[in-house]
Amino acid sequence: MSDVFSLSTIAELLPYVYGSLIAGAILGLLGGVIGPMIQARDLAFAVHGASELSFAGGAAALLFFGTGAAATGTLVATGSIVGSVIAAILFGLLGFRARDRNSAIGVILPFGLGLGVLFLALYPGRSANKFGLLVGQIVAVDQTQLWLLVAVAVVVLGSLAVIWRPLFFASVDPEVAAARGVPVRFLAPLFMLLLGLTVAMAVQIVGALLVLSLLITPTAAAVRVTASPAKVTLLSVAFAMFSAVVGIILSLTPKLPVSPCVTTVSFLIYLVCRLIGSLRARRGWGRRTVTSAAVTAEPVG
Repeated sequence: MSDVFSLSTIAELLPYVYGSLIAGAILGLLGGVIGPMIQARDLAFAVHGASELSFAGGAAALLFFGTGAAATGTLVATGSIVGSVIAAILFGLLGFRARDRNSAIGVILPFGLGLGVLFLALYPGRSANKFGLLVGQIVAVDQTQLWLLVAVAVVVLGSLAVIWRPLFFASVDPEVAAARGVPVRFLAPLFMLLLGLTVAMAVQIVGALLVLSLLITPTAAAVRVTASPAKVTLLSVAFAMFSAVVGIILSLTPKLPVSPCVTTVSFLIYLVCRLIGSLRARRGWGRRTVTSAAVTAEPVG
């Protein structure tokens, strides 16, 4: 067990992954902010679909541009962004109602995953690059990658700050929002685009298969302990950032990939919050949860 978890190993390697820790904190911030809106709009399935096309984009970048040269993280990140943007456009155009949207995602998702697997099978480079796209990898983030992540974060957070109120209104009651002049059909694809960019960045840390641990689980934990939209967002950010940073640190020990570390920390936070919710229920307290259609009162028990 000491070979698997070693504090001395973490202390020795920590100075070499400061860039990765900063990247993890930024991704946690993005995931925590956008997570409540994902839940409010019932887009958890869309996150999974976007991650698969992001994976296909990264794999395509490796195959067509990484052969014969060192495959850089920036190359994979760019390919992932392209894949996620394509996913966002497709999901936004193919359905505005949840039923239509989920059907479209269900059709596109396996196609994107199949393309990604095909591209990786044809890629002649290092197997570590292939594995990292699926389940994440902890490497020193270079300056170009970090600046790309910062630029995406500024775009996503700045856009959300501008459209948050009308977007939440459109998520809670789209019919009334449309009647009040809120551009519902414009906000839907715009949010999907922002979601796609966030997913593309998250894939770089936890991989395509486990991206939900940063975008869904922290919010699911937060709504177990509070009903306030503002508090849900703050807790979601705290949980996501903690999961990303602590998961990266734990992955520095031998034989531990980054993705299970991040997902385990995130899941443990969810279990603790669920336990707190259960204890509150036994004491007869009430709680409210954010549903996909509205913020509604829900009796405990």
